[in-house]
Amino acid sequence: MLLPRLSERKRISLALQGGGAHGAFTWGVLDALLEHGRFGFDGVSGTSAGAMNAVVMAHGWVSGGREGAREALDQFWNAIADASPFELATPAQDGGAVSLNPVMKFMMRLSSVFSPTELNPLDLNPLREVLEAQVDFERLRRRCPIRLFLAATEVNTGRLRLFRNAELTVDALLASACLPTIHHTIEIDGEPYWDGGYVANPAVFPLFYECGSRDVMLVLLDPMRHQGTPRTAEEIRLRAVELSFSANFLREMRMFAHAREYAAESPWWRRGRLERRLLAARFHLIDAGDELGRFGPESKLAASRPFLLGLRDLGRAHAMAWLNAKSDCLGSRSSVEIAGLFN
Repeated sequence: MLLPRLSERKRISLALQGGGAHGAFTWGVLDALLEHGRFGFDGVSGTSAGAMNAVVMAHGWVSGGREGAREALDQFWNAIADASPFELATPAQDGGAVSLNPVMKFMMRLSSVFSPTELNPLDLNPLREVLEAQVDFERLRRRCPIRLFLAATEVNTGRLRLFRNAELTVDALLASACLPTIHHTIEIDGEPYWDGGYVANPAVFPLFYECGSRDVMLVLLDPMRHQGTPRTAEEIRLRAVELSFSANFLREMRMFAHAREYAAESPWWRRGRLERRLLAARFHLIDAGDELGRFGPESKLAASRPFLLGLRDLGRAHAMAWLNAKSDCLGSRSSVEIAGLFN
């Protein structure tokens, strides 16, 4: 079977943020972009749930093109809902904050006292079973036409590790989503790894340096501005985690904004290869604004099917709105001003 060719006139690269169950929003965004069908994908950089979406989409693309990618994402997220032993968290009927199941609350309290190896000595991980059942990693390593970059954190150095196409394994993907208070540390070739969100959520630079497309689409799950100041100890803890997971991404985007401004100040005849590349880069953004933030941080654990499907539909709606209003920017100009957004 011949691989689906990425021969569309326009190609974009995607930067997919992590965020647990909120990754179902990105599922909806990808579903709409795939359905749109007027451009291809050059590279995809993802962290945690973003990495899951990237790999599952690429697997489906190898198997059946755009429709195969859409079907693979649908199967993956429905399998995540099926794999939950009970409702971990319940969204409010009015669409407001999510409340944890009492059993889950108890488990979360235990996780602050005991390590995952103590609470789960057999390392039972339903996510591993879902991925092994649904993704052909060997085939992806050989035939994936999309450049993939999965972010993970080296535990003993704090450095970013990017797993690329030739290194794709179920462990590499689980490393990108390994929250050390919940999951066993993932070891690959003797090196321990934790969630990539600690160092890049997601990493944008590989899309700039290693991909041919000048268009980079940011798909963000965390709000650019949080509503309200944390007051209780638990609220402060949760906000601190959220801020730590977005800090490196925000710093990287500020770097791009400053570098572009610096390059623009140089006369055209003095601009080198890097300056020209910086000024040619085009950035685009799809996010949920405050709509995901209103569910609260605990909603990232809510793997119920109705909640995930609702997030998918929300992602589709935001992506369709962007496509209707701004898709003509692809290949010509940025649709978001990163200097104003990230400075």
